[in-house]
Amino acid sequence: MFTLIRKLIYSGFLLASMAAVSQVVAESPAQKPNIILIFADDVGFGDLGCYGSSLSTPEIDRLAREGFRSTDCLVAANVCGPSRAAMMTGRYPMRCGHPISRHNTPKYAKYGIAAEELTLAELLKSAGYHTKMVGKWHLGFHVDGSHPLDAGFDEYLGLHSNYSDSHGDADTLYRNREVQEAKIKFEKVTTLYTDEVVDFINEKRDEPFFIYFSHHIAHSPILPSKPFQGTSGKGRASAYADFLLELDHSVGRVRTAVQDAGLADNTLVIFLSDNGPAKNGSAKPLSGGKYVTMEGGHRVPAIFYWPGRIPAGQVSGAMITSMDLLPLFCHVASIEPPSDRTIDGKNIIDLLTGKTNQSPHHYFYYYNGLNLQAVRNERWKLHLPRTIADQPYWAKKAGGNPKKKLLSLDQPLLFDLDHDVSEQKNVLSQHPEVASKLMSQVERIRAEIGDVNATGSDQRPHGLINPNSKD
Repeated sequence: MFTLIRKLIYSGFLLASMAAVSQVVAESPAQKPNIILIFADDVGFGDLGCYGSSLSTPEIDRLAREGFRSTDCLVAANVCGPSRAAMMTGRYPMRCGHPISRHNTPKYAKYGIAAEELTLAELLKSAGYHTKMVGKWHLGFHVDGSHPLDAGFDEYLGLHSNYSDSHGDADTLYRNREVQEAKIKFEKVTTLYTDEVVDFINEKRDEPFFIYFSHHIAHSPILPSKPFQGTSGKGRASAYADFLLELDHSVGRVRTAVQDAGLADNTLVIFLSDNGPAKNGSAKPLSGGKYVTMEGGHRVPAIFYWPGRIPAGQVSGAMITSMDLLPLFCHVASIEPPSDRTIDGKNIIDLLTGKTNQSPHHYFYYYNGLNLQAVRNERWKLHLPRTIADQPYWAKKAGGNPKKKLLSLDQPLLFDLDHDVSEQKNVLSQHPEVASKLMSQVERIRAEIGDVNATGSDQRPHGLINPNSKD
């Protein structure tokens, strides 16, 4: 049933978007560009050379040097599933009905990205793109209507969730809906994925393409493939560095394939991480990491590369979000974003091309699961009181992870991110008027998309019983 719903919605949008093409084509590129979205997993703000790491990541650093590097790109969630749902739909997880990260257990058997949501892939497909996904999905592969092929992708190859050799089919490689290899060794996956992407780029086709290349690196298990093992030394920290070097090598192979195919000038390449680092990675100079609403959980590496369209050498502190990809992709594909729903992302093409240095966003809202925990504009960030009971399952205990900060909070905190990006000094008493203005935005968004104990006017139901509990 959900598959049918998605098809009906998609068909209606296709007709509307075809009508809209003639209205925007005059201001859009004559030839629709290919789009390659390389999505890393748990790679922190401080993990890459171009973001200050001592580890050299030459291929990713080169993309940054020859393109646009953001120092203030925010993802809509600090864990995998909700972050991906928001990116795919251009909408906050609470708005698109996917605020909790799913597991391969009975509780989540019917929980996936909603069939009623329109995705990046569906929109690009309506514009004549061939759409391919390679890698981790994590949005309800076995849920009716939530499979990548139901969500607008023409082709899929990958593992449907985090890798595990002890939970169901989490070590099964799927091609489309069929098993290609059961019990695959994790160390094989990155090379296999990269081969698939490179081979696809080398194919000759008339239509533009969209590739969503969703890595498992650097999510656990920390298992780089054999050619990279021991490259950085011994021990877990070195294994993590080896993992990042394997990711960097994969990015380089994709970039080279685009160049060798003669497609570089007409291909937009984006590198992005889904959330901040887990225990192994670095968010420096930010505080926190995955699982929390400190900047380290939400602010991620983000690089945009498009020779001839995006000027090289740009480093921008303008606040952008992963949700901006949907309106950006609609722009370059010469289609209008959906007008029948709220899109939280903004078109950032003028920022990327150097026509402006201003953020298109006035505010950003930090949810942890269902709980609204902070709001900011570019300079100021207000953390809201919360209890452990408010937290989703991944943030109820620190578990020895020093990045899990501010799990509970009795009083609001205000930070001046222009001068205190690590969120160390509470300045609320010096700037009560700033906190008051931000609090008015808290009330507005809480009424609109909800909170842990409130249902918003534009909140898609998630359907989970006791959502803050893992089981």
